[in-house]
Amino acid sequence: MVTRPLILLDDGGVMNDNRLRGEQWPPLIGEFFAPRLGGTKETWAAANRTIIQDILDPTNWLSRMQTFTDYANFEHVYWLDWLGGMCQLVGITLPSIEESITLARQAESYVISRVRSAFPGASEAIRQLDKEGYVLHTASSESSVHLTLYLEGMGVRDCFGQFYGADLLNTMKEGTEYYSRLFGDLQIAPVDALVVDDSPRALAFARELGACTVLVSKTYEGNSDMLCIGSLAELPALLKKEEKRYLL
Repeated sequence: MVTRPLILLDDGGVMNDNRLRGEQWPPLIGEFFAPRLGGTKETWAAANRTIIQDILDPTNWLSRMQTFTDYANFEHVYWLDWLGGMCQLVGITLPSIEESITLARQAESYVISRVRSAFPGASEAIRQLDKEGYVLHTASSESSVHLTLYLEGMGVRDCFGQFYGADLLNTMKEGTEYYSRLFGDLQIAPVDALVVDDSPRALAFARELGACTVLVSKTYEGNSDMLCIGSLAELPALLKKEEKRYLL
């Protein structure tokens, strides 16, 4: 009898399209902040595009991720940089630190609950995997709060057990420690897990511990030994095709 692996799904780039998210966030940020802090919706939207582009610059983002060993400090500084940068561009005085943190948290919840960015077929694939008896958890660098809201928007929140984001593990997804803590929390051996991610680098960390991996990419031309699918929609068929051999 084949033992089915526990499946760990990344979010951005696997379940949800970050490009679509990027298009939907700015106007929603304007909707949230303009009536609360002043300025126009359009100015806030423009400020959000500018600040988030700078924050997510690959070099800047990697530096930020590697600077903080725990998620709580990372999130605290991120919120202040994010809201502070936008306030400066809009011409608004940044509220107190406590109020800024509260507003940033509320803004993220407001926006995420309204964003719809699932890849075609992603929700259906998740439903199918759940129906077939696979145990699903997330394995993302986002916070568990964000993951819960995004999966609610997809209509698949009930298909998942734990919403593992960096906050629950209190470490960034920047090394084997992330997956070590995740496997430890689930009390499973790495070999019994299948990690699905769009980042070859993240998958390398999981494989180093002994986990099985699948890369989601339409353009990957690297190691031919790496299992690769073009989208999450293809995962149920891949698992069914390989189940007899249990390559996992």
